[in-house]
Amino acid sequence: MSDIKVLLIEDHTMTRMGLSLVLGQADGITLVGEAEDGQKGVELAKTLIPDVILMDIGLPIIDGIEATRLIREAGLNSKILMFTSRDSEEDVFASLASGADGYVMKGINPEQLQNAIKAVNEGTAWLDPAVAKLVLSNVQRQNKSVEKNGVDVTKINAYGLTERELDVLELIVDGLTNVQIAEKLVIAKATAKAHVHNILQKLYAENRTQATITALKEGLV
Repeated sequence: MSDIKVLLIEDHTMTRMGLSLVLGQADGITLVGEAEDGQKGVELAKTLIPDVILMDIGLPIIDGIEATRLIREAGLNSKILMFTSRDSEEDVFASLASGADGYVMKGINPEQLQNAIKAVNEGTAWLDPAVAKLVLSNVQRQNKSVEKNGVDVTKINAYGLTERELDVLELIVDGLTNVQIAEKLVIAKATAKAHVHNILQKLYAENRTQATITALKEGLV
C-alpha cells in the first residue's frame, strides 16, 4: 500500500517546521508539499492532488475555511483535516460546512495526529474530543424537547432511513470504518459499504463528517 500523500498549509514557520518533522518520521505518510498561505495552498492542492490536506484556519491572503471551499469547488477529492488552535462554534461549523473532513486542535500529540490523518484518508469522520463536545452541546441546545399539551414532541426520521441504516449511522457517528461496522453488525463489508453509501445519499452528505453533523443536529442518533 502506498503512503498517504499529505499537503501541509500552515503560516507559522516554527509550527510548520515541527509538523514537517513529525510527518517526515511517520510510517505510511509522505509530506509532498508545504504552503504558508491559503492561496498558495489551493494552488499546490490543484497541482499535487494530495490524499490529505492538513489545513490551518488563520492563514494570510485567504483563510483556511475559504481555501477549503475553493478546493471543494475545484472538484478535488483530497481529504481536508483542519488543524488549528481555534475552537469557537463559528469556526468549527464553518469549516465543516465548507467541506472539511475532520477538525483537530494543535495540542494533539504526534500519534493522534497520524491517526487522524489515516482516519480521514480512509473516509472516517474525525473530530477532536473538545470539538465533538462543542458540537454535541450545540445540538443538545437545538434539540431540547418541546412539550405540547403535556406531551413531549421529538424529531422524527424525516430522511427515510431504515432501522438498519440508523444502526449504521450511529456507528458512523462513533467513527467506525466500513470494516468495523461490518464486524460490529455481523454483516459483509460490501453490505456495510452499501448502507453507508445509501445513508450519505439520503442525508445529502458528501462525506461521513457531514453525515455525522446532520445526524447530531437532527437527533437521528
